[in-house]
Amino acid sequence: MVLRGSLGRMIIRKAALAGASLAVLTGAAEAQQGGAGTIALDTISVEGQQGSGGAGHAGPVSPRVETATGPVQGYVATRSATATKTDTPIIRTPQSISVIGTEQIQAQKAQTLSEALRYAPGVFANQFGPDTRLDWFIIRGFSATEAGLFRDGLQLFQTSFANYRIDPFGAERIELLRGPSATLFGGSPVGGLINIVTKRPPLEPLHYLELGGGSFNQAYAAFDLGGPVDPEGHWFYRLTGRLQNSDAQVQFAPEDRYYIAPAFTYKPDGATTFTVLTSFQRDVTGGAGQFLPYFGTVRPQALGLRINRSLNVSDPLIDGYTRNQANAGYIFEHQFDDVWTVRQNFRYSLTDVRDQRYVGNGYVEGNTTETELARYGFLTTPTASTIAVDTQAEARFNDGYFAHDLLLGVDYKRYRLADYQASASPVDPLNILSPRYGVIAGPYNPYNVSTQVLQQVGLYAQDQIRLTERLTFLIGGRQDFVTTDVTNKLTPSASVRGDDQAFTGRLGLIYNFDNGFAPYVTWGTSFNPVPGTNTAGQPYRPDKGDQIEVGAKFEPPGWNTLLTVAAFDLQRSNVLTPDPANPFNNLQVGAVRSRGFEASVVASLADGLNLVGAYTVYDLNTVKGTVLDLGKVPVGIPETFGSLWLDYTIPSGEWKGFGFGGGVRYVGRSFADVANTLRVPDYVLFDAAVHYERDGWRAAVNIQNAGDRRFVSSCSTATACFYGEQRRIIGSVSYRW
Repeated sequence: MVLRGSLGRMIIRKAALAGASLAVLTGAAEAQQGGAGTIALDTISVEGQQGSGGAGHAGPVSPRVETATGPVQGYVATRSATATKTDTPIIRTPQSISVIGTEQIQAQKAQTLSEALRYAPGVFANQFGPDTRLDWFIIRGFSATEAGLFRDGLQLFQTSFANYRIDPFGAERIELLRGPSATLFGGSPVGGLINIVTKRPPLEPLHYLELGGGSFNQAYAAFDLGGPVDPEGHWFYRLTGRLQNSDAQVQFAPEDRYYIAPAFTYKPDGATTFTVLTSFQRDVTGGAGQFLPYFGTVRPQALGLRINRSLNVSDPLIDGYTRNQANAGYIFEHQFDDVWTVRQNFRYSLTDVRDQRYVGNGYVEGNTTETELARYGFLTTPTASTIAVDTQAEARFNDGYFAHDLLLGVDYKRYRLADYQASASPVDPLNILSPRYGVIAGPYNPYNVSTQVLQQVGLYAQDQIRLTERLTFLIGGRQDFVTTDVTNKLTPSASVRGDDQAFTGRLGLIYNFDNGFAPYVTWGTSFNPVPGTNTAGQPYRPDKGDQIEVGAKFEPPGWNTLLTVAAFDLQRSNVLTPDPANPFNNLQVGAVRSRGFEASVVASLADGLNLVGAYTVYDLNTVKGTVLDLGKVPVGIPETFGSLWLDYTIPSGEWKGFGFGGGVRYVGRSFADVANTLRVPDYVLFDAAVHYERDGWRAAVNIQNAGDRRFVSSCSTATACFYGEQRRIIGSVSYRW
């Protein structure tokens, strides 16, 4: 066996780190074909890894080798584990993936996941405007909100109104994987998923503080502390937190958040790591989901007016949203020898929500001036918990002909939802010209009181086979078993149990030229359990999908740059479609096809100059459905969007540390009705930033939607349109030592 170090560092068969507090195995040995009967492995280096702290590049940092779960050095990530569940170079991964690290998050001052993904290809976030409750995502034309949110490789399943929201300050990196991923993750959307890698205890001391505030009376404080605990270098800790008090874009609504995340790592030796990750978050807000009519937002209403963007359709007397969410789990890894490594990820997640408000429901019938908005009362108090565990065994070896990276795994998920939903009607209408608040609705009548338990067991296998030094073949398969129990407490006879199973697979081929060019092709299938039942009391079947993708990646030698292009053709079946004969029923007869093209670039063009660009265009079409939607584009989904961000920090001279940046975002038109007769126009937004760094200090001013463009993000019906973000100015000062 031949071991080769790509950076010329000392190569070891197995590291023993007793007494070495700054040592860690950071490079997972990547198998290469090095000749018959040999395996040439990339670097296994002994290196101290510094935590990012969200501080951008202020202050000195120690040299480090990037790992799939560690900090991104600058803007350009080179490795990821989301697409393969193994530490794999992005340039050798035959699937589209984008990685946003803390430096980019800091430079753009993204305060939600939706904002962090604004400059990534293939994803349309903030579909319903700046929703203060949760983040909404559409990936390659399909919703990924419910089943597409993952944290550290484990799903944060959210259905009904029991949802989670992750503060990006607690993220080391945000990874967007496009295309089917069920082969590794089980039930997940066909378009792709979002995986947040949590900040973990650093091996070197980390101290970071930040204060900021700005528009809508926002004020916040954030801290990130960590490092070794004992002189022997076996124990490490991290404490991350963010406290915010703010008003929302909508009048009379707060946007307060309290987030804290303690974590610790135990490393008894160089082969074993045990990390405990915990977090607690409380969100207090309101005014969510302003359901406004098409005429009065996208187009003028009868009097030629448009509704004020800050109008609260609800009522401050009753409007309120509170969520408490908690996560506790661990990540365990042990390397037995040069071949075998085992891992286990475990997490328990809990979310408890209370959401009460009045919801807009179009203009009052007969109101010819279109000034009176009809409303109804809504109340929900769901509680949901998830237990998720993923156990893996990875073997890197050579069979005498080819080098293998074999992954075997089994995962288990148990999701339990206690749901309560009620409505009150009628509620006094709201005059858009002179709104009157202090209105009390009638009694709330429950229409959904139920419990739902979903359990999923998956067995999966994947092999990345190095056929030659440059050609890699990926093959994977998975068998899932899913049971769903729904107990209807209002109508016990409507309680149901469903059992499903599905096999999903993935094939990929990528060729790496010496000049950094890597064309690839991949095919994969997906499935995703659909909660709920039809009017006949039968549980819905899982929706399914398949995709073919052809693309290329380019990582020119000597350049800190990654360019990607991809063309895809994917189809989703068993889509829920409204029943033309019964508005309270959905038919599972739909199929939607998405064919498109994506391009992206992430680069550090020169010392201090960073670039992020993306472009997406696709053709979304209902290929199977009812007479209402057949051949139409699904509502609320733009088919074209692009973005460009540049940021420059002067590296030397009298102005050293001074920097500025700016971005432009374009979102194409979408439709507000199934018949595609009501069009929501496209829009262009501009962002800007000015910052200064010196001696560990960083001061910055960021502006989102700098021109204060008035626009509608999307409409889901003619009576449910959503204004986009107003101009937001954020000032911040941070110190790292």
